[in-house]
Amino acid sequence: MRAVLQRVSRAKVTSGGRLLGEIGRGLVVLLGVGRDDTEADAAFICDRALALRIFADAEGKMNLALAQVEGELLVVSQFTLHADTSSGRRPSFLAAAPPELARPLYEHLVSLARSRGVRVESGEFGAMMDVDLVNDGPVTIILDSRNR
Repeated sequence: MRAVLQRVSRAKVTSGGRLLGEIGRGLVVLLGVGRDDTEADAAFICDRALALRIFADAEGKMNLALAQVEGELLVVSQFTLHADTSSGRRPSFLAAAPPELARPLYEHLVSLARSRGVRVESGEFGAMMDVDLVNDGPVTIILDSRNR
């Protein structure tokens, strides 16, 4: 499972002009589910995203986790994180899980984060979406559950 985390001051996701989710200060999580991923991978990504100390403390040092700043999550599915660009000019997405495998793991990660008291908004799985965000810092972190 791969995730791109972006620390934001605000973000929203829409589809067809319809607002799907919106947060203030927190993290946007672009989530790509791979063919071999399991609930353990979702738990790893969730745990790491919630625990990373990437928010500034009173001295401006990145020393605080999401809960310590009362931050929120916006989770958006993005199968293109599993693009293979090693040959040709058109990416292959064979490593990405098909929707029937990816959707339950995406929903599991969202559920895990909510169960830990985090306010979580999400996009619409499989939809064409527009993500509008203000990257704070900018701070962008890449997580891969295969690189533990």
